Amino acid sequence: MISSLTGTVQYIAPDRCVIDVRGVGYEVFLSTEDLSRIPEKGAELFLHIHTSVREDAIVLFGFSERLEKEMFLTLKTVSGIGPKLALAVLSGMQMDALCRAISGEDVKGLTTIPGVGKKTAERICMELKDKVGGLQTSTAGSVAPLSTASVSSPVTDAISAFVNLGYPDVVARDALAQVRKQVGSEAFADMTIEELIKEGLRTLA
Repeated sequence: MISSLTGTVQYIAPDRCVIDVRGVGYEVFLSTEDLSRIPEKGAELFLHIHTSVREDAIVLFGFSERLEKEMFLTLKTVSGIGPKLALAVLSGMQMDALCRAISGEDVKGLTTIPGVGKKTAERICMELKDKVGGLQTSTAGSVAPLSTASVSSPVTDAISAFVNLGYPDVVARDALAQVRKQVGSEAFADMTIEELIKEGLRTLA
């Protein structure tokens, strides 16, 4: 199964994008918020992936953050909710608001999401109210994902250096995102590759 993709943005549509990975184009469906985060065509992009296998198709669903994927998989455990509806739920509410609505059994709030009726909202609350606490706590301390489309070339080189050291791409990006959070975006943009690697290694220690 495909669990993540790193490639070049080839095409963007209202509900999906195509990522070119070494000459192979992967069509990936995303939430509305994640689609708004996608950089321009030709930029590099990393996505967490869930592979949905059906009798007639293999469909990829993408997420810019790991916690979004975890919420997607959690929603899919609810009776009557398939991957398309789970993605619609993620499109309808921010993660923290969604966790609060479920844990607080806010059926009325959940029915404002297109495609979610009262019975579906009640099932979501009943089956997940005790399962989203960890996601809500983790979301509160999460860091915005790092996209090489909007960062300087030292950051891209630093990511490559971490990968060459044996760290997974996502771990390298998360480490540098933590550095950006600590020093601020302006100072982060002025850091050299040596400084990025040094500070990134500190977050991984």
